Amino acid sequence: MNIIPPRSGTAFILKKNERLKVYDIKGEQVSDFICFNHANPLEYLSSGRTIDYEETIFLTQGNKFYSNLSNVMFTMEEDTVGKHDFLLTPCSADTFRIIYGHANPHRGCFGNLSEALHPFGIMPDQIPICFNIFMNVSVDGLTGKIGVHPPRSKANDYVILHAQMDLIVGITACSAEMSNNNSFKPIGYEILNNGE
Repeated sequence: MNIIPPRSGTAFILKKNERLKVYDIKGEQVSDFICFNHANPLEYLSSGRTIDYEETIFLTQGNKFYSNLSNVMFTMEEDTVGKHDFLLTPCSADTFRIIYGHANPHRGCFGNLSEALHPFGIMPDQIPICFNIFMNVSVDGLTGKIGVHPPRSKANDYVILHAQMDLIVGITACSAEMSNNNSFKPIGYEILNNGE
C-alpha cells in the first residue's frame, strides 16, 4: 500500500481497467480525488454531469462517474462507507482564510493537487470540483443549507474505483479540520490489476 501523509497529495497514471483502492487508514479522513483523460487532459471528471446522469448526489457502489465530455471515466466497484461528497470544492488557502479565519493559511488540497499534477501539464485553473471520498456532507431539504460532519469511515474502510480509460489521477489526504473531525491522518492507496 502507498501512503499519502496528512495534509499532502500525489498524482499518477491509472490505466484503463486498472482498479484504484483508496483506504482510510485510521478513520474519519477525507481524500480529494480528481482525474483527467491521459490522452486529452482537457477532459476531466465532472461533478455536474455525474450528478445529472446518475440522478443522485450520494454516489456509491455501482455508480458511473462522467467527464465534462459525457464519457464514463470510472465506476465505483466497492464501497464500505456509502457516504461521500461531490458538491464542495477542494479546500485551499482561500478556504482557510474565508471560512476558518486563518491569517497564515495552509495551501490545502487545491495547492497540494496543483503541485502534484503540474508534472503532467495540469494547471491550477484546470482543477475542478473533486470527488471527496469519505466526506460526510448533508443538504437541508428545505433551505439547501450545507453541513460538513465527521466522516462515517472507520479504520481500513475503502472504495475501489475501476478506470474506464487511461487516467491522470490526483489524490490527497485532506487538509481541512472540519472535514476530518479536527484530526489530520494519512490516506492509503494501491493499484489493482484485473486479477487482484
